[in-house]
Amino acid sequence: MKKGLSIPLATLALFLMFSPPPAVAGNINAVLNGKSYHINSSYDWNENNSGFGIEYELEQRSGWKKIAMASGFRDSVDEMSYMAGAGLQRRLFETDKLDRFYIYAGLSAFVMTRADVNGGNPFPGILPSISVGNSKFGVNLTYMPRKAVEKVTKAQVVDPTIDGILFLQFKVGLDQLLP
Repeated sequence: MKKGLSIPLATLALFLMFSPPPAVAGNINAVLNGKSYHINSSYDWNENNSGFGIEYELEQRSGWKKIAMASGFRDSVDEMSYMAGAGLQRRLFETDKLDRFYIYAGLSAFVMTRADVNGGNPFPGILPSISVGNSKFGVNLTYMPRKAVEKVTKAQVVDPTIDGILFLQFKVGLDQLLP
């Protein structure tokens, strides 16, 4: 198995083994990793971050939403990266109209691998996130500030002009994809 890939795959396997059966409340979403935008960068980074993942939203009993997630995608240097983690988001707006339209904001903590960071070995991260959508479809937006880009990842390639990175994911409820 490729170096750096074993921990995210093991985390995903554990998540799938111990995730609640379909009869338990909660939502499972297929995640399509999409685009990134390297703010004010003079470098030519890969901004087509295609990939696939899964997101499980635990049953919500308050204004807080708990999420478990795992994903693989093409990163900024056009290499495969893998992540697994959890998120906690606070409800900013929610309505029963428009198929339960919502806006949530919070933090996502994760373990990730990248070929150009930490020798391909897993490293931890925590980033702010916003989720907007309804019961069928949604988008996740994550922001990585410049300080995190430079100091936390300690990447081999450093971009002195970058102000941060925006990362966009699209999600669709598995009940929309399965009969």
